[in-house]
Amino acid sequence: MNPNISALTSLLGEKSRVTILAGLMDGKFHTASELAYMAAITPQTASFHLGKLVDNNLVKTESSGRFRYFQLANQEVAHTLELLMAISPPPEIRSLKQSSQLKRLEHARTCYDHLAGQISITLTKKMQSLEYIEKKDKNFNVTSKGELFFKDLEIDLVALSKKRRSFSHACLDWSERTHHLGGALGNALFEKYLEWKWIESKPNSREIIITPLGKDGFRTYFGIDSI
Repeated sequence: MNPNISALTSLLGEKSRVTILAGLMDGKFHTASELAYMAAITPQTASFHLGKLVDNNLVKTESSGRFRYFQLANQEVAHTLELLMAISPPPEIRSLKQSSQLKRLEHARTCYDHLAGQISITLTKKMQSLEYIEKKDKNFNVTSKGELFFKDLEIDLVALSKKRRSFSHACLDWSERTHHLGGALGNALFEKYLEWKWIESKPNSREIIITPLGKDGFRTYFGIDSI
């Protein structure tokens, strides 16, 4: 028997559910109220949709005290959503605010637990041109030069390779329609950028802000002058 794809497409056919899933692409836990605000629906309606998403293993839930939090079920769900976004028509822009928000998301955003958007594509291509990584099929392989580079960034490649997830898959960027670096290595870089305060995330948004420290850091380590 074949998997019931129609059940999934039915779930994704509801705009509010898709908006909730897109909001969860920041990789964080959110309450139903936060997700309701993102989707412009009532908390009760958000709870109904979240129940459907949890029942179908797209979203997981965790309780802390009297609060219940929601997160995408796993990296595979996030990767699938990013692929669907990449082959979907662009969103309809009806206001200057929406246009500005879309431009900021296209520039730099989270893709679950790693960096996406124009900045991520620029960094990925730069690492390829510097021969730190090379694309092969659906993955980016780390070269001998890359091993030294990531060691300099204090990233333990051996430890990352032992994680129960993709090491360095090529993730299709929905806005740029080309591949950026994902997987455990993409996440490790993202965590370093946060640790060193090169980037900042906005509350209840996938948007990423490049800090002055980040502009200096990306210039020093990657040779990128404008980012």
